Amino acid sequence: MKKQKPERSSENGFKAVARTLGYRNFRLFFGGQGLSLIGTWMQQVAMAWLVYRLTGSALMLGLINFSARIPIFLASPFLGVLADRWNRHRILLFTQTFSMLQAVTLTVLVFTHHVQVWHLFALSLFIGMVNAMDIPARQSFLIEMVEMKEDLGSAIALNSSLVNGARLIGPSIAGILIAAAGEGICFLINSLSYLAVIVALLLMKISPRRIEPRSLSIMQQFREGAHYAYGFAPIRAILLLVSLVSLMGLPYMVLMPIFAQDIYHQGAHGLGFLTGAAGVGSLVGALFLAGRKSVLGLGRVIVSATVLFGTSLLIFSHFPFFWPALGLLALSGFGMIVLLASANTVLQTIVEDNKRGRLMSFYAMSFGGMVPFGSLVAGALATTIGAQNTVLAGGLVCIAGGLWFARSLPRLRSLVHPIYVQKGILREVAVGLQSATEQAPPPKINGNG
Repeated sequence: MKKQKPERSSENGFKAVARTLGYRNFRLFFGGQGLSLIGTWMQQVAMAWLVYRLTGSALMLGLINFSARIPIFLASPFLGVLADRWNRHRILLFTQTFSMLQAVTLTVLVFTHHVQVWHLFALSLFIGMVNAMDIPARQSFLIEMVEMKEDLGSAIALNSSLVNGARLIGPSIAGILIAAAGEGICFLINSLSYLAVIVALLLMKISPRRIEPRSLSIMQQFREGAHYAYGFAPIRAILLLVSLVSLMGLPYMVLMPIFAQDIYHQGAHGLGFLTGAAGVGSLVGALFLAGRKSVLGLGRVIVSATVLFGTSLLIFSHFPFFWPALGLLALSGFGMIVLLASANTVLQTIVEDNKRGRLMSFYAMSFGGMVPFGSLVAGALATTIGAQNTVLAGGLVCIAGGLWFARSLPRLRSLVHPIYVQKGILREVAVGLQSATEQAPPPKINGNG
């Protein structure tokens, strides 16, 4: 094992990515999920455009987005217990099948011209409940698709690159198709795209995961997970930062139809470009992380990414020119995904395996679960102070959050270091939250460095 450490530390980013994609199960997941997510992003853009076309209301945009994400906040922490108690592979087959059914229902309603706003609320709540179970199971399932824990960070970053590669392609296609044929075609394509990930899951060969005997009830396990997540300062600080950014920063996306239509006067094509620009930056950020050789310095990366995200939003909020504004959104996408994927990587490296599903459920609550409240606030603020000032305020709050996390870093890294030493993880991983200049070797445990 000691011979592998220098090899890992000396390899380039391309080899790290290639090694992770060498796992058959992860490769199947990567291909199937990649196709499915293109459809998902097409549906999200089409849904936003459909809501705005039917209502013309910024507040309604926020309410629909709220209904799609509030189940993640309310139910995900409890459903995360199931990700530790049940077979995660089967959970994903279940959630992807029901996601396809939701998209099929949307398709039928739009093509038959029976769609009403209350349908969109109901279907958004439904997909929110499905995602509340899907997100912690999917995040926890990553460790079962890669054999070496050292490749987990690369797998998380590559998974993020899927989301953001699709975010680049999907909205661009959606903008063109909405203008040419309406929203229904986007819902139809999304319905068909779920077949790719379902087939990929069925083709996987997953070794049975050892599940501990259920000596505790679901509520007892939930309380145990909550105490584990919020009782340890480094995990708590990361979850709080992600919650803050998700509440005040990420909801800027729900206001993009207003920027496209009323501020830049670009219509559906402009919406596709605005959303796609953020996707370009996010994809670059995800690939940047996927090529990292270790989690060394991720604490500082989290700080830089948060400040970059907030600053780019602040400048974009009142930027008058459409095409240069796309560059600012690309920077915001880069900062956003680097922050979220880095936080995810640190959490998954810290967590005990038998609590992974529960911790990922609290991460889902902090990430996806806070967005509905932010969307509601953003929609309400946009009707009073305007969409531009709403985005500006969100950028300022994100910058403040990044600076707060920077002040906390010295204490957080001192708490994280002994945990990695105790777990016997690679030395460069053991100092993941430490700065690159602090590389004193950890004490030995049972003769291993």
